[in-house]
Amino acid sequence: MKKTITSITAVILAFVLIFSFSACTEQVDKSGVWESATYLKDAEFGKGAKTVQLEVIAEEQSVTFTIHTDKETLGDALLEHGLIAGEQGAYGLYVKTVNGILADYDIDQTYWSLSKNGEASMTGVDGTKIADAEHYEFTRTK
Repeated sequence: MKKTITSITAVILAFVLIFSFSACTEQVDKSGVWESATYLKDAEFGKGAKTVQLEVIAEEQSVTFTIHTDKETLGDALLEHGLIAGEQGAYGLYVKTVNGILADYDIDQTYWSLSKNGEASMTGVDGTKIADAEHYEFTRTK
């Protein structure tokens, strides 16, 4: 009888663990602009003394990246891991691609809006100094 209870408990525990892990690996739908995304679920990158989070938001879906870095600016930390790309302009890096998703005002009047904790950033990505435990958002905007 004791072995049966132990076996039932083990089976229940296995199901709980499976459902817990499946919830952790939830991913966005690979449709719309997300078809070109590099990452469709939350991911972690790098090693370093500072840890920042970047939430990428497009078409009502999002993924969050946790970046461990020793870089001084957000732009350097994101470029280091290939999470952004763009063109150098008069005001610094003009980010056109985040997580493989393009936003180009000249093509479809979209752009990447950078914010920190929900408030618009007053500096570009390469002028944004970072500190440990900060949270940033890149939102594809039209």
